[in-house]
Amino acid sequence: MAVRLPRPHRFDVYVALAGLLGGLAVWGIGAATRPHDEPIVLWPGRWALLLPLVVMAGCELLRRIAPLTALLIGTAALTIDTMTQGNLITLLMFTDLMYAAVLYGPPVWARRLPRITGLLAAASSVVPFAVWRVPLALLIGLAVGIFAFSPAATGLIVRNHRDAAEAARLRAEQTALLAEIDRTQAVTAERARMARELHDMVANHLSAIAIHSTAALSLDDADTTKQALGIIRVNSVEGLAEMRRLIGILRDSSGDTEPSAAPTLDGLGALVDTARANGLDVTLDTTHAKLPAPVELAAYRIVQESLTNALKHASPGRVTVALAQQDGTLSLRVTSPYGDRDGPSAPGSGAGLVGMRERVALLGGTFEAGPESAPDADGSGDSHDSHDSHGFRDGKIWTVHATLPTTLGGTE
Repeated sequence: MAVRLPRPHRFDVYVALAGLLGGLAVWGIGAATRPHDEPIVLWPGRWALLLPLVVMAGCELLRRIAPLTALLIGTAALTIDTMTQGNLITLLMFTDLMYAAVLYGPPVWARRLPRITGLLAAASSVVPFAVWRVPLALLIGLAVGIFAFSPAATGLIVRNHRDAAEAARLRAEQTALLAEIDRTQAVTAERARMARELHDMVANHLSAIAIHSTAALSLDDADTTKQALGIIRVNSVEGLAEMRRLIGILRDSSGDTEPSAAPTLDGLGALVDTARANGLDVTLDTTHAKLPAPVELAAYRIVQESLTNALKHASPGRVTVALAQQDGTLSLRVTSPYGDRDGPSAPGSGAGLVGMRERVALLGGTFEAGPESAPDADGSGDSHDSHDSHGFRDGKIWTVHATLPTTLGGTE
């Protein structure tokens, strides 16, 4: 199957046409580069000049799509032209073919052609001078240097500048792409962080409001309704305060609201008291020293979300919160009864577990959450009663267990 070359570039067509018309004009006025009686002129007739001129103009059509082929054919045409009286335009078109071969040709030939033409120019000066011993012989090497080496060297310089500019453009595009990726990742990470903060701060209060409002609506008892409305009011006020704190975090330094300090493990007592007020039977057991702020914030939020989940989904019974620090880690465990819930519940989206897992992963810790067998009073874990001493139904509990390294210097 024949291989079809692409169409010549429009500029190359203009170059070929200009060269052909210019050569015909020079030929028409009878201007030649050599007299007809020189020994090198084998075909002194004027018509002999047209063949290399037409071939060289045709080669100009290939200067971009097949530069080495054009140079090879152009060299043959130039050789024929040297056997005639010569046409200056034919010679000039050859210099353009040499330039194009270096500029558009394969990289290996872009490096070879300047070396080859440089050696030819040197040899064309040394050899004729050594043979003829006349200074005019040096002009042969000068001519080869002007019409062969100079365009090849110029093409190499232009190509190097073009390649450097292209490399700089690609580096700029790559830098811009990396910057955009970094920006997108930063925005995504910040959105995830704010989503975790919003969920952890508000979900606890809204869950309590939903559960107690459901209870107030389902029970026709004035005292129960009044108690539920009191709890709803407390959670509404605290939820509003948390929202204001989040808005303060989002404001810049020019705003009129400064963000308050992030919660720490010192606030676990108040958090547990709030959970008790919402109806949970919670016990807190914690032994820890002062920890890095990211660790304390993550632990606080995990406990907060675990209590929220217990409020929404746990069966009646005791919820335990235990924190212990040892060997450079903080172990956090929250357990709650697992089973069917008799009272009102609030729907869950699963975002809480995802947020807790993300918080732990950001600090390089481990996280587990799921049902497991509840231990007996003797710790054997073989209870088969419907309810054990802690109110665990069917011997099952829901456990959230996180281990956080305490030697981190990173931030949330």
